[in-house]
Amino acid sequence: MTNFDPEKTRQRHLRITAPSPWVARFAPLVPKDGPSAGEILDLAAGGGRHGRYFHTLGHPVTAIDRDVSSLADFAALGGVQVIEADLESGVETLPARTFAGVIVVNYLFRPLLENIVAALEPGGVLIYETFARGNEDFVRPRNPDHLLKSGELLDLAQGRLQVVAYEHGVITAADIEGVKQRLCAVNDLDATTRDDGEPAAHPVSQTI
Repeated sequence: MTNFDPEKTRQRHLRITAPSPWVARFAPLVPKDGPSAGEILDLAAGGGRHGRYFHTLGHPVTAIDRDVSSLADFAALGGVQVIEADLESGVETLPARTFAGVIVVNYLFRPLLENIVAALEPGGVLIYETFARGNEDFVRPRNPDHLLKSGELLDLAQGRLQVVAYEHGVITAADIEGVKQRLCAVNDLDATTRDDGEPAAHPVSQTI
């Protein structure tokens, strides 16, 4: 059996520079007129492909990762904060403020999930995409600690966020194929003028 080499896996991910189509599809939902003026939290940012993408759209960005060596050029740009932090250290590592968008791709550390939801400002958008159970038949990760259970992101959003889109299944037309779970959800369940209490629907792009 081949030993798992986390650095090799990291380098493979860093070679991917285009934003995930799922992230690009729902990026227009992230508001710029809220308390944070549209600030994005790019969690486990890697090379910063999603933070860089949102920056080109005019959003300020905070990017967090354990290794920020690939973000030095990005940190030099205006409107960008790069934080070097071990997200799994057991110490509170997320900034003590809320964001217009929280982006998480190809990363799962369950003790952070509640903090991720709490990091959304009113109207803020969570865009999450990572590997799920069944991925052990494809590439790494294969450890169940790093693989979402069926419906786990839906359970996270239940009663707290309005789910705009959700997918779970095998994805082959991707930079890294495998079993993935995807969620886009908005923190707006309390912001409604409808008599039935339902939040207002959001426009959904058909492109992915």
